[in-house]
Amino acid sequence: MKKQKITILETSDVHGSVLPIHYGLNQNMEFGFAKLATLIKQERLLNEENTLLIDNGDLIQGTPLAYYCARIQSELENPMPEILKCLQYDAAILGNHEFNYGKTFLDRIVKQAALPYLSANVCKKKDGKPLYDQPYLVKTVADGIRVGVLGLTTHYIPNWEHPDHIAELTFVDAVASAKQWVPYLREQENVDVVVVAYHGGFERDLQTGEPIEPLTGENQGYQLCAEVPGIDVLLTGHQHRALAEKTVNDVVVVQPANNGLYLGKVELFLERDQLGWKITHKEAKLLSVESVSVDNEVVDIVRPYEALTQEWLDQPIGKIEGNMLIDDPMKVRTEKHAMIEFINHIQMEVAEVDISNTALFDNYATGFKSDVTMRDIVANYVYPNTLKVLRLTGQDIKDALEQSASYFAPYNGTEIEVNPKFLYPKPEHYNYDMWEGISYLINISNPVGDRIEELSYQDQPLALDKEYDVVMNNYRASGGGNYLMFQDKPVVREVPTEMSELIVNYFMKHKVVKANVTPTWKVIHD
Repeated sequence: MKKQKITILETSDVHGSVLPIHYGLNQNMEFGFAKLATLIKQERLLNEENTLLIDNGDLIQGTPLAYYCARIQSELENPMPEILKCLQYDAAILGNHEFNYGKTFLDRIVKQAALPYLSANVCKKKDGKPLYDQPYLVKTVADGIRVGVLGLTTHYIPNWEHPDHIAELTFVDAVASAKQWVPYLREQENVDVVVVAYHGGFERDLQTGEPIEPLTGENQGYQLCAEVPGIDVLLTGHQHRALAEKTVNDVVVVQPANNGLYLGKVELFLERDQLGWKITHKEAKLLSVESVSVDNEVVDIVRPYEALTQEWLDQPIGKIEGNMLIDDPMKVRTEKHAMIEFINHIQMEVAEVDISNTALFDNYATGFKSDVTMRDIVANYVYPNTLKVLRLTGQDIKDALEQSASYFAPYNGTEIEVNPKFLYPKPEHYNYDMWEGISYLINISNPVGDRIEELSYQDQPLALDKEYDVVMNNYRASGGGNYLMFQDKPVVREVPTEMSELIVNYFMKHKVVKANVTPTWKVIHD
């Protein structure tokens, strides 16, 4: 009886991280594509003939290097698809952040990569066909074994992305698409193995099946395993989790975290009988890049772009008078901080409104030092967000504040803690907003949903039935982060310029910015 082994390698959510460096801190880190490349080459040597290599999306956005190549020097060839070519990827999947710089830019990336971009459920409005006309890939490996790889992307993208970037596209439910294409691969393409590469994560606990997040459709990994027969391997991403295990219906699943922390690896062991090839055993694991050396070939690809990026990052932009540094992220989120007030004031000035909200996106933000460079700006404002002004009722505002207030766990009597729902399955610090233009208290001794006290506007209680114009980033304005109260609300004004550019423009105009703290809100407990 003949036997074979197939190896499937997955990268996902690399987010423009090539070299092992944190640009804002300018420190070495244990992550990056250059380290992944070393592992990929090592793994290929073990089973080269029967190895498939898939990138599962969110490749081209997320670092100053990626931003520089997309926005500052976009006429240059992009290093990310060059790395895919160098490492001989078999296919790539569209992630939600692939659309951040618009479809024209994405088209160039796909053309430059010169490999299949699989998108079964991202379709063209004009004819309903999959974008880039390739929903799946069939690769024949040793002894004629046929491996089918189906590409899927979270169909929740229209809830976040700028409409102009996806105007020509429609997003089909990922599970419905899988129910169409998995049987097709089995019955029409006669594949022996079905791999679904899904840029999405899991909405339920893999062991208990209990929901771990609101069932919005953003993540459908569990549903794919439970409802779509015929899937052997499910490659996932989007949630930035580190997963490698078997789940419902004996589907083996992998998710290699983010920023090139891990390489996902699945090994399939097959035997052939009179009916054909059958999988007898599956193994999944994550290969850490910690202490792995960088691959010089990938470093050479990115070297000229990196030099230009570093020069750009060190450009002086302006000065801060006072203190806008961040020493304790939790303190920033529990009482008014000068940097948050500054960002909100920029948003209000640009949008010509007097109420705003913004977030401290992660715990790596350092704040602004006295001499501000471009590095400081991109380290603190890490997303290519634009702004929208929504017309909201006072009740909408209160509901949004209650959603933000759920960021804090019930007070334990000693210290303020983050609600685990904002930490697992991935950290979501960016979903806690801080407001300017209104005054309020968050009492974490109260139950979730009833924490906002002393809510006022212009020294008067906020009228719940009155309308107010509020500026926020486009992700939040779409309802992203479970702010469903913002969905389908009237858009009064849009500011299409990205926030990082707006911050730069503000410094260029004012030269010196005074750090200011007006105590209009704080977190309290009884």
